[in-house]
Amino acid sequence: MSKWTLSDLPDQSGRTVIVTGASSGLGLIVARELAAAGATIVLAVRDGTKGREAAAQLPGRTEVRELDVADLGSVRRFAAEWSGPIDVLVNNAGIMQVPFARTAEGFESQFATNYLGPFALTALLLPHITDRVVTVSSQLHRMGKVHVDDLNPTTRPYKPSGAYQDSKLAEVLFSLQLQRRLDAAGSPVRSIVAHPGIASTNLARHAASGKITHALRFLFNDPATGALSILYAATQDVPGNSYIGPRAPGHMKGHPALGKAAAPGRDTDTAQRLWAATEHLLTATPDLKATA
Repeated sequence: MSKWTLSDLPDQSGRTVIVTGASSGLGLIVARELAAAGATIVLAVRDGTKGREAAAQLPGRTEVRELDVADLGSVRRFAAEWSGPIDVLVNNAGIMQVPFARTAEGFESQFATNYLGPFALTALLLPHITDRVVTVSSQLHRMGKVHVDDLNPTTRPYKPSGAYQDSKLAEVLFSLQLQRRLDAAGSPVRSIVAHPGIASTNLARHAASGKITHALRFLFNDPATGALSILYAATQDVPGNSYIGPRAPGHMKGHPALGKAAAPGRDTDTAQRLWAATEHLLTATPDLKATA
């Protein structure tokens, strides 16, 4: 099998793509390459100034809209202001192994940023989406656990690495259940998971294992190669519920290919229960309830 590279990226003219967290890192690379291929790119970013600075570097047609996925009010405003079709939504924004914090609405920050906000955003934008939702997860979902009865931890001790892994597993299960609901509704929209392997971006700057990470960086994808998995997931004709990541042994490095999520990420019963529990968390703001 030949390696999939940017030269294989098909023409994206006439397509509209929203990329969250697009002002830096993998999101910026994905936005840049899709814009270069002809897509209209909406940079959905927390800091509008940084977003505009990033957009100024990009070719083609771009738009910057402010969005903080950890803030459900921001998610709601973003969705309410949207009109027109969306070909692809790339749920890329995320944080990793940060110190304990809660959002203004009381949610643990990694859970809110990596999972709950993207869940709500996807649900609200879904009537506009015509092609696919790409959820950017991590191989670390394989070490995660989903506490359906205590999604927003109140009694469990906080461990930054564990909270990150749990949020990434929740993302994979979300994508699985979203596809099941789309299929049941007869929708042509696809839900796809992509992971970049271990990409040497600033995402892991809070990680306690930072020194080890630095020492082993030769095993990791550079950001441009890591972004290929997301670009592949956003543009290639793959079935719904696909899991895309580096194809090299260990799936930490290399060019993208179809893979398989961990068994817990393919558990349809847990995925269904997680979806219901997430909707329950959002009942305080009924307009955020999923409509898939």
